[in-house]
Amino acid sequence: MNIIGRNITRLLTVGSTNEYLNNSINLNNEFEDGDIVVALEQSSGKGRGKKIWESEPGKNLTFSVLLKPDFIQADHQFLLNKAISLGILEFIKSIINNLRIKIKWPNDIYINDGKVAGILIDNIISGNKITYSIIGIGININQLDFDEFIPNPVSLKSFTDKKLDLDDCLHSICHYLNFQYLQLCNLNFSKLDQSYHSAMYRLNENHKFKVENKIIEARIIGVTKFGQLQLETLEKEIIEFDYNEIEFII
Repeated sequence: MNIIGRNITRLLTVGSTNEYLNNSINLNNEFEDGDIVVALEQSSGKGRGKKIWESEPGKNLTFSVLLKPDFIQADHQFLLNKAISLGILEFIKSIINNLRIKIKWPNDIYINDGKVAGILIDNIISGNKITYSIIGIGININQLDFDEFIPNPVSLKSFTDKKLDLDDCLHSICHYLNFQYLQLCNLNFSKLDQSYHSAMYRLNENHKFKVENKIIEARIIGVTKFGQLQLETLEKEIIEFDYNEIEFII
């Protein structure tokens, strides 16, 4: 049963599709499980933390998905992150299949060492259950020129050298998201864990990371069930980090 994308609301311009969806829910406007809001232009698209998502109007996909995964306990919410990340990963692979396409923890999609997609998940929690989730997704589709302050951006057109139809891409994305979300609904957590683990960017490779004001060298060995990044140092020490505690050096 397909849930994601049954109803799609299209906007010409909006500040942020995540904010639009959240404000609509707070005003009791009817949005159902799996509904999507997609914008031709976002004037203040959001990334994680204080970061922004820059996107040239009409060139890329910027949209938000409403989900109500109340079967997931709040302390296991990273499972939703895994399912959504894998769905976007598989979409990218369906367009480009001859390059290294990975999930940069926690949920950026990278082609080689360039960022092609980002995901921002806002979970609304009541007790130990997720009441609803608003999932913002930005994918660089046809844009070729990016502002210089944006680190290592790439687009699908950078590699395919052809213009892709945004509506076709959105419907294809819904297909891949539905497949992964169904794994979650069926409580097939081990499959999601294995798939996410094997898709991790720089898994089992020694690289440098910035922690506070220090540079460390370590290798990624996985994530905890709470979504923390696990590293093993050169001295074989296992250390764990939340998102705002560590920075990749690329």
